[in-house]
Amino acid sequence: MATKKHHKKRQKKRWLHQYRLVVLKEDNFEEQFAFKLTPLNVFVFTTLSAIFLITLTTIFIAFTPLREYIPGYTSPSLQKKAIKLKSKTDSLYQITQMNERYIASIKKVLTGEATFESIDKDSIYASLKAEVDSLDLTPSKADSLLREKVENEDKYNLFESATSVKNFVFFPPLKGQVSEGFDSKIQHYAVDIAVSKNTPVKAVAAGRVVLASWTSDSGFVIIIDHGNQMLSVYKHNAALTKEQGDLVKAQEVIARSGSSGQLSTGPHLHFELWNDGNPIDPSTFIDF
Repeated sequence: MATKKHHKKRQKKRWLHQYRLVVLKEDNFEEQFAFKLTPLNVFVFTTLSAIFLITLTTIFIAFTPLREYIPGYTSPSLQKKAIKLKSKTDSLYQITQMNERYIASIKKVLTGEATFESIDKDSIYASLKAEVDSLDLTPSKADSLLREKVENEDKYNLFESATSVKNFVFFPPLKGQVSEGFDSKIQHYAVDIAVSKNTPVKAVAAGRVVLASWTSDSGFVIIIDHGNQMLSVYKHNAALTKEQGDLVKAQEVIARSGSSGQLSTGPHLHFELWNDGNPIDPSTFIDF
């Protein structure tokens, strides 16, 4: 017991033992200034200095723009932008899904796999919305508010901004004799142009090839998307010179005419124009 008390006294004396820190001039060793220190003073000073530096650094990081340079830190403004972009991405994804399903249905009509009467644009969109509504989604209040704001801003951007068909400039796909014209009463939504085999078939306007394939009824078929819900269709070709996804210019050769497909009665081009899912008479805009 006495030994422990003696040890504690020695420790206390050691912490309170005074030392003298002297700063001397190098030339003549003249004393410039001196400090009286104890280990306890040094410990307290070091601890307080460390606390002060940590506090000062925290204040700089929390209340100045320096915080944005720290890896892993996200400012509130960036978080809001991320939430807004996510909401826009979700909305655009739904619109893209609607467009893809609608274009797939149009392709079935154009390739003879379905009739025009069986395609209902509103029902296609409604069915896709029903699938989305059936999902168990519980968005947060902030996400719901942002989604509502974005939908109000962009609700009609992709569908209501379609350019009128009158603003399109179409070139003839080829020159020849019109053997059968457009007649919606008999569901002939095209103009048939009689030409010799292997006549170059040209794009009526610039666009992207969305279908380049072969079907038993229509033979070699190529479909070009000209934007703004405008499609041009070329059937019964002998061969295609473009593939799906290719960008084409107006009057660029895309195929060679022929008589492929079971519905063909001779060398000719079966040409169709579709706007916003509806067939239009090509002869109204093109002089064959």
